[in-house]
Amino acid sequence: MNEPQTERETIPVVEERATVRTRARITGTLRARTVTHEHEQAIDADLSVETLDVRRVPMDRFVDHPIPDRQEGDTTIISVIEEVAVLTVRLKLVEEVRITRHTSTRKATERVTLRRQDVIVERGDSPSDAEAS
Repeated sequence: MNEPQTERETIPVVEERATVRTRARITGTLRARTVTHEHEQAIDADLSVETLDVRRVPMDRFVDHPIPDRQEGDTTIISVIEEVAVLTVRLKLVEEVRITRHTSTRKATERVTLRRQDVIVERGDSPSDAEAS
């Protein structure tokens, strides 16, 4: 048999809504600082010292043409000439200037100051811990 059809209606009575909010709260503190440490350290190094020895060598002889500068080992030779009036003009080698290079090496120790930094991080109490004490 047919039952009479009833119309149903739903009426909301209570509705819950969730709201999310954020707020700032201090839970603790941090402090960071740097500390510099210094220490001296000896450094050994090889130092190269170069000296020049200049020697004049008298030659007093006649040459046919100018002599170009030359190198003999560590010695540079520079020829000095002059023109001399004779029945003919000839070149006379007056002297040679010889410059010799001497190199020596010596040990040297120098004290230098070296620095190094560390960071120290310290954690402080949270405000709620401080109030509890």
